[in-house]
Amino acid sequence: MAGAPGWLVRWTARLPAWARTVRSRLALTYSALLFAVAALLVGGLYLALAQTIEAKPLDPVTVKKFEKGPSGIVNYRKGEDFQAADITDVQQYVNYTTLQTLRTYSFIALGVLFVLSLVIGWWVAGRALRPVGRITATAREISGTDLSRRIAAVGPQDELRTLADTIDGMLDRLEAAFTAQRDLVDDVSHELRNPVAVVQANLDAVLSRDDVTADERAQAAAVVGRATARMGRLVEDLLATARVRSGAFVEREVDLSALARESAEEFRLLGSSRGLRLTLRLAPGPRVIADAEALTRALDNLLSNAVRLAPGGSEVTVASGSQAGWAWVAVRDEGPGIDPVDHERVFDRFRRTGPSEGNGDGHGLGLAIARQVVESHEGRIALFSEPRVGSTFVIWLPDRAINGPAERDRRPPDTDPLGRR
Repeated sequence: MAGAPGWLVRWTARLPAWARTVRSRLALTYSALLFAVAALLVGGLYLALAQTIEAKPLDPVTVKKFEKGPSGIVNYRKGEDFQAADITDVQQYVNYTTLQTLRTYSFIALGVLFVLSLVIGWWVAGRALRPVGRITATAREISGTDLSRRIAAVGPQDELRTLADTIDGMLDRLEAAFTAQRDLVDDVSHELRNPVAVVQANLDAVLSRDDVTADERAQAAAVVGRATARMGRLVEDLLATARVRSGAFVEREVDLSALARESAEEFRLLGSSRGLRLTLRLAPGPRVIADAEALTRALDNLLSNAVRLAPGGSEVTVASGSQAGWAWVAVRDEGPGIDPVDHERVFDRFRRTGPSEGNGDGHGLGLAIARQVVESHEGRIALFSEPRVGSTFVIWLPDRAINGPAERDRRPPDTDPLGRR
């Protein structure tokens, strides 16, 4: 009992287990309150009657009887007590006995009422707390490896039903989080298996032979370097994922076009080395409230995919603008494209589609991180793609330049802001 005096805690600790339950306390509280109210009513009624009517017992009077004999001698008999009264005294006596009877029966009725109210209070408290018992039983059955159990309370939508539904919702979120965690660990283990095996195989090949040439050492070192770089990128993306999930953002007003320009310029040299043309179509004006570092990470992931998948001699376009109260930035490439059935799957962790699937290029967290970042900023990421034509990824965020939700569509447009090819 938080805040209770120490003596009260020690005293209640000595009570039997059943007396320390909420059910017992509720039943006793119901009974005590009902008894107090009934006692006040009966006591008030008794006092009101006592003040309204006159009531008193009859006073005994001792009278000695005597008679005069024939000889003129007065003979006294033994005194006898008897009650002599007039009509007023009789009425007052009747009132007195009535009040006495009322008081006696009131005490008896209050005692019976207390016992009955205690029994009824125990029964009512048990029924009221029955959902709490189910909640407790379900919580005991839940383990760290099985979060599938639910309370599934039925009945009126009262406070206990709301509590049970809230706990069920919490269990849904916990189960989803633990499932995602297990899947992430499994996926990371799978993704690390290949580069670790590559590193181990090349090191064994170099260290187990005495006749290894310098070219073979250099080739093995290059392979190991690429594998460790891949593992490093995976670790960086895992850290980014953890940061996004923790919500550790530093939000401020961001010029979306300026941010897109900075990200695009970082990929210009890499794009040129692959024979790509990087085109910017950035409109001034769209501003958003966001964590600039996280948003840059999401945009970098989109640009990295575009530069990696676009064929040499093709064009990669970075554009921005505002539409229907939503600021947007888009990355378009002329790569292999994505089949419509895979449009949602590409945002899953470690999911690769198209020609890059299974070739070891990338590690499958980029688009998942991009979607997490955008959705954590109350935005949406959309994909428009056709096989053998190319893909357009669009990030939609609430435009800071708009005064409020009243001037913004509830959902961002479902169309490609860059138009059809």
